[in-house]
Amino acid sequence: MSKKQSYYIQNDFIVLFILFVCVSLLAIYNAQQLEQYDANFVLQQIVWFTLGAGIVAAIQFFDMDQLYKASPYIYWFGVLILAVLLISPESIARTVNGAKSWFHLPGFSIQPAEFAKISTILFLAATINKHKIKYEISSIKTDTYLLAKLIVITMIPVLLIMRQPDFGTAMVYLFIAGMIIILSGIDWKIIGALIVGISGIIAAALGFIIRFPELAQELGIAGYQVDRILTWFDPSQQSSDATFHFDRAYMALGSGQLFGKGMGNLQVPFPEAHTDFIFSVIGESFGFIGSAVVIFLYFMLLYKLVTLGLNVYKHSPFAAYISFGFLSLLLIHVFQNIGMTLGIMPVTGIPLLLISYGGSSVLSTMIGFGLVYRVAVEHTIQNDYLFK
Repeated sequence: MSKKQSYYIQNDFIVLFILFVCVSLLAIYNAQQLEQYDANFVLQQIVWFTLGAGIVAAIQFFDMDQLYKASPYIYWFGVLILAVLLISPESIARTVNGAKSWFHLPGFSIQPAEFAKISTILFLAATINKHKIKYEISSIKTDTYLLAKLIVITMIPVLLIMRQPDFGTAMVYLFIAGMIIILSGIDWKIIGALIVGISGIIAAALGFIIRFPELAQELGIAGYQVDRILTWFDPSQQSSDATFHFDRAYMALGSGQLFGKGMGNLQVPFPEAHTDFIFSVIGESFGFIGSAVVIFLYFMLLYKLVTLGLNVYKHSPFAAYISFGFLSLLLIHVFQNIGMTLGIMPVTGIPLLLISYGGSSVLSTMIGFGLVYRVAVEHTIQNDYLFK
């Protein structure tokens, strides 16, 4: 009789993780061949992924019930760190590019907003689960109450992040909350009204910035943020300085053509090639084929998260909403990052998760990955007990 495979060996997640690590290291290796980089980002990324794998393993010691009970404390700890960041002195939290988003500590830096994304997803999932237990029969009143709670939970970190200011990251939080709200079972009449209202506000805000850019800056929107929106809306009307990032990234992506230029043959240098514009490096190095393979990998991971969430929902809504939350996090990062490279989205500092270089980005993503891995483990255990 063959030995039964351990519940903790989830082959699909393991294979996808290994593939993403390989893509990340190859892309970062190519990016650092540009003369503008001296540091060994590949070695550092290996360290981050190793630490991240350790975090994934550590999370497996906690079951869903323990995570459910701990979720409020984890959330409020994340909020506390965001608040501490704002009042910290410049010596440990200096302002970079107009934003106070990082703790700069001896030997490393950390971006609290990246980790607070995961704590917010965890608490949103727990809040929905608790609400559904308390109100087994939903109504307009109970659904409105749930919606209000989810909005408050989301807006607390969002307002703190906007104070940094980091509007790109704040938008990520709003997208995640929006996806979870849509999937939470709230009456579609309420969700429809919410979507119409938010869409109107966003359209009005963008229209105002595009029509009155000087006034928008006077009202507190940073000049570079206004420039990014104007560049996205109509790049032909902007100066070469304003469109520099997009022009170079777009040139690099397109120059790869079908099969790319191969390893170590990059010819288009541009800022943040190893982080925000890593997809351009992939396009130049491996062409359309390589870019399509990377997008397919994301599709497979997102598909896995969708099916996992649907499969576990019946016996653990909390676990299902963790899966949906992490799916939303990946989806918005992939769409925004690749979209800004293609020119269909404004340029922001949002990394391509699991591929872009960055300690906070990698470690926070691995925490989320560890949570959904735990969901998959418990789902396997549940199925095994059911069919014994």
